[in-house]
Amino acid sequence: MARRFSARYQSEPFSALATWARRLAVFSAVATLVSIVTVRFGILESKPALATLLGALACAGLSILVAFAGLVALWRDGSRGIGRILTALLLNVLILAYPAYLAVKYRNLPPIHDITTDPINPPHFDALARLRGTDGANSAVYTGLYSAEQQRVAYPAIEPVELDLTAQHAFDIVRRLIARRKWLVIDERPPQLPRQPGHIEAVAKTPVMGFREDVVIRIMPTEDGSRVDIRSSSRYFEHDLGSNAARVSSLIDDINTAAENIVEKSVKEPPVPVKPPTKGAVKR
Repeated sequence: MARRFSARYQSEPFSALATWARRLAVFSAVATLVSIVTVRFGILESKPALATLLGALACAGLSILVAFAGLVALWRDGSRGIGRILTALLLNVLILAYPAYLAVKYRNLPPIHDITTDPINPPHFDALARLRGTDGANSAVYTGLYSAEQQRVAYPAIEPVELDLTAQHAFDIVRRLIARRKWLVIDERPPQLPRQPGHIEAVAKTPVMGFREDVVIRIMPTEDGSRVDIRSSSRYFEHDLGSNAARVSSLIDDINTAAENIVEKSVKEPPVPVKPPTKGAVKR
């Protein structure tokens, strides 16, 4: 009996809706990968690539609707295609999961794109300024007190880094951390005594899409050591989805950890013993 039913089912045609649901899901997956690759390798600018990505996500949404319509069709006429529908739904979930997470962040985080540890006197872009304010890019000028207030409410832990180290030591720490993160360094100037601050400009990228975000770091000598101020700003888009704040917070934590390790190491190192003079040595 089971064989007869199986043979009868195998002779049924595939549902056209199930087939189209899978095709749309595969197309959406390919378009998503293409949009990511084109941005990360600089083939397309951020906004055209984002338009491609949005089209791919819309296609994934359409695939889900077609898949549910296909399920209804399978239930009504008994046609084949459940495997194709499940494949389409799985692909669409994988495609839409991360954008859905970003949509939640978009709703919950403030619409700002310029984060700094010093809103009153933020570090300024020099070498990177010419890349901003043209072709739809955000201006290099700090966005102002409204953005600072939004930042204070959303990210209260972002503050200047005060270190009990010389400005040169702080500068070296920051350089090592930037190299570890593989940011593209555009300009760097070490601090000069007595009051000339160190200055580093670099370009970072967001983890998935690789959107360019510019970073400038100022290392200022102080009476008790040094102070590090950081600014991270998205080159495009008015809402950074929290990426700049996450970058600044991570760098602050790593700078403090590296500085503490240096201080602890210097404390633990025993002083070099002074060799007493040999008895009977003739003083001259």
